[in-house]
Amino acid sequence: MGSFSIWHWLIVLVIVMLVFGTKKLRNIGQDLGGAVKGFKEGMKDANADKPAEQVPAQQVGGQTIDVEVKEKTRS
Repeated sequence: MGSFSIWHWLIVLVIVMLVFGTKKLRNIGQDLGGAVKGFKEGMKDANADKPAEQVPAQQVGGQTIDVEVKEKTRS
């Protein structure tokens, strides 16, 4: 069963093109590319939303305590 040669992959490609057609394959490629582009933009936006300064960790008795400040809300 070893690895497939280039001829095996070419035959698979031809069969896929016959089954789906080139137009449908092109549309799938465009949709996939758009999804990847949107994901990258979302990651950039998520990184931009983070605050630039971080709260330093506090040390108590030789141990580091990492804390997160939360706003108090009135109920």
